[in-house]
Amino acid sequence: MTTKELLYIEDALGHAQYFQTKCRETANQIQDSELKTCVEQMEQTHQQIFQSFYGLL
Repeated sequence: MTTKELLYIEDALGHAQYFQTKCRETANQIQDSELKTCVEQMEQTHQQIFQSFYGLL
């Protein structure tokens, strides 16, 4: 991989991790169970994205 490609993956990992953290924090504050489930699913999606990018390394 080129340096530029590695930088892109590093950036993508950071974004996915940030969004996963924010979803987790938000889900912990939500009272509505339906909305909470939706945000938890978003967290799982960002975790999967993180794992996919991490797998490229």
